[in-house]
Amino acid sequence: MLTIRVTAPSALARELADQLRAQPTVIDLAVVGGACDAGSGDLLLFDVAREDVNNIVRLLRHAGVPAQGAIVVSEPLAVVSDAADAAERAAPGHPADGVLWAQLAGRSMEDSRPSWSFFAFLLLATMIAGIGRLLDQPILIIGAMVVGPEFAPIAAISYALVRRRRGIVGSASITLFGGFAMCALIAWGVWALLYALGVFTYTQATTGEATQFIVSPDAWSFVIAVLAGIAGVLSLTTAKSSALVGVFISITTVPAVGTIGLTLAVGAWAEAGAALVQLALNLAGLLLAGTVTLFVQLHAGRAISRRVQSRRVARAAADQAGSSTSR
Repeated sequence: MLTIRVTAPSALARELADQLRAQPTVIDLAVVGGACDAGSGDLLLFDVAREDVNNIVRLLRHAGVPAQGAIVVSEPLAVVSDAADAAERAAPGHPADGVLWAQLAGRSMEDSRPSWSFFAFLLLATMIAGIGRLLDQPILIIGAMVVGPEFAPIAAISYALVRRRRGIVGSASITLFGGFAMCALIAWGVWALLYALGVFTYTQATTGEATQFIVSPDAWSFVIAVLAGIAGVLSLTTAKSSALVGVFISITTVPAVGTIGLTLAVGAWAEAGAALVQLALNLAGLLLAGTVTLFVQLHAGRAISRRVQSRRVARAAADQAGSSTSR
């Protein structure tokens, strides 16, 4: 169950209250009159089954709530209620499969904008990856994968493509590709300085069996990226953070950027090119899989919603016909 708080002018709030009471997936509706805007607005509080929250939010949007008030969705730690169990049964599908598109929209807008924290984490991950390649230490490569924040703008781009939000696509692309380019250039400069000072050798920078996969792109690189992209989007839409950590460890994006900076510093152009191909394959697989997964979730959810809505209309018509016959 999710809790929704709505603020709206009193007249609109009364209309919404009547509509919400008719929804079988909505429970515990509370109307607090004059709770906001110097008494001219009302507050609506209610719980709704997660699987049906998109329909309820859509109803509120179409009624004009965002323009005249606000919609706030939160998730309670626990709901102990027979009415909640009945609402869940009335909703289509399983609660874990419910995708809250309004939440994804807000997260995508936030993740698409460049920030100093994003670039800081990406640069740290890039340098850790470069050290991992230099020392041939897979554990450092894994650490860089976990630290790297690049999946957030990747998911934002996938969401924006599915929902046709061009502004988000542009902003997230600048954040992602601009971040990779900036971090690769900084790493290049740092490694070039250290190489000139004799801190490491050309051989150290270009050899290492345990981390050779970074400069050995192949078809499996793309396949793994596709599978990781599917898992990543599902983990975001179902709020499974543990699965998302596994996705971070599966993709060779930041390790490739770190290796590009390292190999450019010593003039190993072939390895830098191979790492760039590895990066391109992984990004292509992630973006393709993320976009397709969200597209399927969106249209599957709409189909289920239409089917459930038609059943509700048919049931209401049957009940009305039965009531008329009994009279």
